[in-house]
Amino acid sequence: MEFKDKQSIYLQIADYICEQILLGKWPPNERIPSVRDLGGMLEVNPNTIMRTYDFLQNKEIIFNKRGIGYSVSEDAQQRILLYKKERFLESELPEVFKTLYLLNITMDEVETLYKQFVVDTFPLNN
Repeated sequence: MEFKDKQSIYLQIADYICEQILLGKWPPNERIPSVRDLGGMLEVNPNTIMRTYDFLQNKEIIFNKRGIGYSVSEDAQQRILLYKKERFLESELPEVFKTLYLLNITMDEVETLYKQFVVDTFPLNN
């Protein structure tokens, strides 16, 4: 996995895990890779994976079955969507707004581009 400089590695790994869950690769109540296994797969220190797992456990996205390992929570997908929405609104959207303001891009322009993006990217949903 290639990591970016702008965000903590453990949060980037959390995003990766959330993506696997949202894609259905790691379904609810199924075991996820162990701390050591995921550390080896992603080539990071197991302590970093442990920090990620603690973070996701606090968000109730995963849970620890004592003696068995970590598993995906039953309602993980909903919790992930809430977490990602919250993070987007608090962290990323203000940067987008700043850029829109500095470049003098109107909300009408954004709306038009957004609608076209949805039509082009998700044609089956229209």
